[in-house]
Formats: sequence, structure tokens, C-alpha cells
Amino acid sequence: MKGNITKRGERSFRIKVELSRDPETGKRRYHLETLKGLPDEKIGDVRARAKARLVELLHDMQQGAYVQRSTATVEEYMRAWLDEPVGLNPKTIARYKQIAEHQIYPHLGNVELQKLSESMLQTWHGTLLARGGTTGKPLSPQTVKHAHRLLHTALARALLGKLVLRNVASAVNPPKVPRKEAASLTAEQIGELLDGIQDHRLYTPAVIALGTGLRRGELLALRWQDVDLEKGYLQVGRSLGEAEGELYFKEPKSDAGHRSLSLAPFVIDALRDHRKQQLELRLQLGVGKMPPGALLFSTIDGDPVRPDKLSRDWANLVRARKLPKISFQGLRHSNVSMLIDGGLDVYQVSRRIGHSNASLTLKTYTHLFRNKEDEAVEAIESAFTR
Repeated sequence: MKGNITKRGERSFRIKVELSRDPETGKRRYHLETLKGLPDEKIGDVRARAKARLVELLHDMQQGAYVQRSTATVEEYMRAWLDEPVGLNPKTIARYKQIAEHQIYPHLGNVELQKLSESMLQTWHGTLLARGGTTGKPLSPQTVKHAHRLLHTALARALLGKLVLRNVASAVNPPKVPRKEAASLTAEQIGELLDGIQDHRLYTPAVIALGTGLRRGELLALRWQDVDLEKGYLQVGRSLGEAEGELYFKEPKSDAGHRSLSLAPFVIDALRDHRKQQLELRLQLGVGKMPPGALLFSTIDGDPVRPDKLSRDWANLVRARKLPKISFQGLRHSNVSMLIDGGLDVYQVSRRIGHSNASLTLKTYTHLFRNKEDEAVEAIESAFTR
């Protein structure tokens, strides 16, 4: 690294340090600053201070502890990042923008990125928890945690780009979120639920969700070519997403999302009936055979069903028919409950439901595995008693 000082005027010196070339344009970049002497300071002392400052800058650069001065605010930086994100899917981008607009910009947006401090973040957390909602209502710890994670991600990228010296969000813990156990149905409730919707179009999606534990997006992305009713299995390899009103298909987040699932006879029968009904409807409409890539569940025009609409329709159905209260996501949890009750260990369960690792499965369904531990204790006690 090179640098020098140059006398500017009667009582000031310009400090110039050569930086690395701009990665996009290849042009040379420089750090420039001017050091002015005090009214009664000798010119030699001013020069000495300028030299000391030059040495300090060169040392910081060699140690990787230098960032070029910037007045960019938190909002300016985040808007620029979210307008041209790299490696994020549309739904994630839309969610990030929503969080930033409501939880970050109103409170921290005007703060210069390089002046953001731990105390500011602690005050921000308190404000969100007290009155961070759009109408001034308190926000939940989970919502505040999401906002904190987004800011942490943004600052991590700023750190990588040498716009800040450190990620201050790493030094502040987000609010603790009370653990909520995933709701699931008992075997009796599952029977009641399915009996109550046999005549409804959501019967088959519910059977598949209960029988496979597929996520909502995975279920809605299924094509008939992914299903082999003769051999009794289906292939999961993509998911349907929705962002800002647009639908799109996406790859699984991890290799574990790609999986082949064997199907219970009950699920196969439901799929056979569903396929027969689809073919009969196409015949009535005079549109012929199913086209290549036809979805298991689609609109009358063959377009994908919107994930949020499926959830709303499901909630309305359960409420209207006074059935056991469960979200569509809860059907996936009910499948996991059945797998654990059936004796599958955490690794088998993790593989089947597409978790990236078994620790995530154990963390999500701790209460279900804990019930199994209770059964183990009872079995040991019974053996000692005998």
C-alpha cells in the first residue's frame, strides 16, 4: 500500500492513500482526507500529525480494519441491496422488503450505516415490542426476531463489502421466542376430519398431506409424472412459491428436499379416484387427455393453485363443518406424529419429511419424541414390576 501527504494551503495537509482497484471498472481508488492545523499550532506539528495519521491508515488497511468513509444510511444501503439481491428467491425478497418497510426503515432507516450501534439496536427491539405494529400495537418476539435477523444479514453483507468494520447485530441478542409445540391431530380426529370432507375437493390434498407429510408448496407442485400408482410412490423435486402475486416453481433448499416417498394403500386409492375425476371432468369439458406436466391439483385452466388460497379454503372448510381445528400445515405435523407413533426414529422421520438434518426434526418435534421417552420409562417400570 502506498500513501503520501501534501501541503495544501498555509496550515493544512492532504493525506492520500492508494486503495485496491474498483472490482467492476478496474479504476484506481484513493482514500483522501485533509488535516487542518489549529490556530496557534506550528506547521511542523501539523505535518507530524498528518504523518501519524498516514501511518495509522496504512496500519488499519494492512490489518483489514479499514473502511472507506460513507454517509449511506441503513435505508439507502438496504434498498440498494434488496433491489438487486443475489441468491434469494422471489418470496424471500418480497418478505425481506415487507419486514424492512415496516420494522426497520421507520426506526433505523435514517441512521448512517457506519454509526449504527448496539445501544441503538437494543432501543429498537424495545420499541418494536412495545409499539412496533403499523397501528402502534406491540409486535411479538418472533416478529422482532425476524427483523433482527434481516438486519444482521444486511450488515453481514456490508461487512463483506468492507462498508462497516463489524456487524453490530452480532453483539445484540434478539428477544427470546417462547417455544410453541406443533399442533397435530390424534388418530380419532383424523378419522373425524376425513369423514367430514369426503365430498369436498380438498379431500385428496388432505389425504396426501396426512399420508406423506409434504409441505404445502411441494404438494401443489406435484405432477402426475411424479407419481407411480402401480409401484406406490411419488417423487418430490420442486415446490410452488408465491411472491408479490406471482407464482413460480423452485428447487428444494437442500438435497434432502429431493426424495422418493412410498405411499400407503389409502393414499393410492384416493389418488386413483382423484385422477379418474380429473379425466371425467376433462371429457365433459371436451379438452381431451391431460397434457404433459399436468399438475395433480390445478385450476380449471390447468394453472397452479395459489398456496395462500389453499390455506384460506382449508380454514373456511374446517370452520364451516365444525371439524377438528387444524391448519393445512398441521396435517404435515400430524403425519410426523403418526410416523413417531409407528416407531420410526428421528433419522427416518427427518429423511421422509425432507428436513436438511435430524437435529432440525428433533428441535421441531421435541414434544412428540418426549412422549416416546415417557413410554420407554413406563416400559422399564413395567419390566421391573414383573
